[in-house]
Amino acid sequence: MSMPDPAIRFDRGDGLHLALRMTGGAAPAILFLPGYASAMTGGKATALDAWARRTGRAMLRLDYSGCGESDGRFADGTLARWRDDVLAVIDACEGEVVLVGSSMGGWLALLVALARPDRVRGIVGVAAAPDFTAWGYTEDEKLAILRDGRLQKPSPYGGTEIVTKGFWQSAEALRLTHAEIAVDCPVRLLHGESDAEVPPWLATRIAERVRSADVRTILVKGGDHRLSRGADLALLVRTVAELVEGL
Repeated sequence: MSMPDPAIRFDRGDGLHLALRMTGGAAPAILFLPGYASAMTGGKATALDAWARRTGRAMLRLDYSGCGESDGRFADGTLARWRDDVLAVIDACEGEVVLVGSSMGGWLALLVALARPDRVRGIVGVAAAPDFTAWGYTEDEKLAILRDGRLQKPSPYGGTEIVTKGFWQSAEALRLTHAEIAVDCPVRLLHGESDAEVPPWLATRIAERVRSADVRTILVKGGDHRLSRGADLALLVRTVAELVEGL
């Protein structure tokens, strides 16, 4: 088995280094944004990277601060901090990007597009989960976060999921779906019909709120939250390729 390419160490500007992997090629570059407590080595990111290499498309993958191979503590991470990680990478690069965001990465993709409308040419959300602090936790869990400073609960993928009060407060301040989302680039939303973590109705809510006239939602029959089956990955690659070719 071949070893993955070593990560590039990128200084955010404050001495903290983010781990990046880059594939050179044609613009606009694909920038993959992982989900909460996830990393750039997952199946969706690597499937897109393989496609980019085959087709000569530029691609960037990163681990947010405190995640994966990047510096920092996960407990210090907030939605605003991770958004700023992405913005620092975009600002250090040339050219336009297409953002592919998985779960929380879909929330970040919308926030980044709002902050850099001149740089973001398109968005593909995979089970995009904006505002999950509003609908993803019970009232008891929300109270525990505020009272105890963090919530620990079993992750559906093994181990323990930790949500800190700092993340919670940052995310609550960056909620989007209560009003128009002033994003004008093409948006594609893939969502599993059987997603037990992010409700499928949210894809429709995002589509309604985004200002762009070029928005499509694709509901995947039998698809779960990860959308990582072979057919799901093929759909993701095809969706990204069609969006890029239409720009």
